[in-house]
Amino acid sequence: MNFAAAATVDLPYEILAPARQTVPLVFASPHSGDIYPPDFVARSRLDMRALRRSEDSYVDELFATAPSLGAPLLRALFPRAYVDPNREPYELDPAMFDGPLPDFVNCNSSRVAAGLGTVARVVANGESIYRGKLSFAEAEQRIADCYRPYHGALADLVTATHSRFGVAVLIDCHSMPSVGGPMERDPGAGRVDIVLGDCHGVSCDPRLTDLADRVLRAEGLAVQRNAPYSGGFTTQHYGRPAEGVHTLQIEINRALYMNEFSYERSSGFAALRRRLTRLIEALAEFDPSAA
Repeated sequence: MNFAAAATVDLPYEILAPARQTVPLVFASPHSGDIYPPDFVARSRLDMRALRRSEDSYVDELFATAPSLGAPLLRALFPRAYVDPNREPYELDPAMFDGPLPDFVNCNSSRVAAGLGTVARVVANGESIYRGKLSFAEAEQRIADCYRPYHGALADLVTATHSRFGVAVLIDCHSMPSVGGPMERDPGAGRVDIVLGDCHGVSCDPRLTDLADRVLRAEGLAVQRNAPYSGGFTTQHYGRPAEGVHTLQIEINRALYMNEFSYERSSGFAALRRRLTRLIEALAEFDPSAA
């Protein structure tokens, strides 16, 4: 199935670009997409409310001031439950498919074991998505239609930023349920406001994580590092500090800005966006070349 045709959009992503990029920052929101292809919904055993449990609702809006501050924001339009761009291209659960998978497919990652591969078997609370099995050709089509264009756009933004400024700082933006789900590392546990993931100090200059931590704490938010999320595929793949590319993952507790059951923005939404705008302003001043 062609995602663009089914969803009546030209591309599976959108770039909110500044009039002129003035800072070496790139923001990405891979999981806030909410265009659900009709045939995907029809094949699911879940209703829309359940399908949206994997969605990082409104995260793109929380960071939407980035372009006015000189930084591009890339947002996926397709939903995470359809295909997850924060995975390797082929992390797939063989139990989901009606035939054997090619040898190049990664069937053994912890994410696949949890049912949350590139094409997920379950939504965030552990409910199975599909009525029956998929063909590998379907997974390949989703990867071709959505995953590869998204990462092509992200790689282009990072490369162009690095070429222009001599450095690139990628902020990968996510949200998390306020309580750890059954497929998570912290089932049933209440969560802090913000989790910063830098792959335990590997994906970016530690001073970048320190800066984000300090600014967010000054905004009155409770911050934790690398637990329960240390960074997914994007953080691991793009973070190359020795080459001047720094990647930091930010996970935001959904209870800060939305009703997790009705999916409506809460009264805290505007205040949180202002706090994150001040974070963006601080990150824009980060200079990894400074002694």
